[in-house]
Amino acid sequence: MNISVIGAGQMGNGIAHVFAQGGHQVTLIDIAQASLDKAIATIAKNLDRQVAKGTLTAAGKDAALMRITTSTSTADGVKDAELVVEAATENVELKLKIFKEIDAHAPAGCILATNTSSISITKIAAATARPAQVIGMHFMNPVPVMKLVEVIRGYNTTDAVTKAVMDLGRAIGKVPVEVHDYAGFVANRILMPMINEAIETLFQGVGGVEEIDTVMKLGMAHPMGPLQLADFIGLDTCLAILRVLHDGFGQPKYAPCPLLVQMVTAGKLGVKSGEGFYSYTAGSKESKVAPAFAVAS
Repeated sequence: MNISVIGAGQMGNGIAHVFAQGGHQVTLIDIAQASLDKAIATIAKNLDRQVAKGTLTAAGKDAALMRITTSTSTADGVKDAELVVEAATENVELKLKIFKEIDAHAPAGCILATNTSSISITKIAAATARPAQVIGMHFMNPVPVMKLVEVIRGYNTTDAVTKAVMDLGRAIGKVPVEVHDYAGFVANRILMPMINEAIETLFQGVGGVEEIDTVMKLGMAHPMGPLQLADFIGLDTCLAILRVLHDGFGQPKYAPCPLLVQMVTAGKLGVKSGEGFYSYTAGSKESKVAPAFAVAS
């Protein structure tokens, strides 16, 4: 299958990786050539990690990389696609703009998917002339490692399109789960209020960063505490999703914690900026509690 992936960031390069490893021809699209070059380097590094672990052969790595081409033009990048997966920033206006452009240039039979983690599939589909062929395909981060794909039907998405995407997910080794189109779907409707409550708990001084994360790791068997997880997701992304939930349901329980709003405004976005609830050393996975949270209460 010819698959185009729009957006060469962390999610986009991971999606391109798994499709290429699964035997599909992939066109990775981004407006910046530098972003595409960085994405290919990241994919190669992650494939090397699989080779080192013995889960992939060197020949398999080379074959996967050969299946990926890049483009800085959406029109050229999607013209032969059978499936397009959009993986741009979680911004509704940007996604609507991208889907109008995809719709204008992709073949008539092409399925248009979005990796959105919270934005209405029905709203995105309405920007196209083919709403029946628009679907959510929400991969989890890191894409090459995480098995789940949340498959979200819009109001007009057909059974045939849903089945095709579910079958494709299984074929590349993922576990697709079909859900319906409500704000946050399932994953983030449950996850983001938990993260927000952890931030609120810190904001109120009930516990420190390490204490909150330790309680959730050791007490609830979470592999990563909610504050560290928020850093890895990106605090700006967490805030955007919470605002979608708050707008979608109109309930105060989804209102973002003021501390989260302040941190995003200050540019403390987590791993991507080098500091969030923890500080991160460039090129290292090591972290320590950020200075703002390292004082005793």
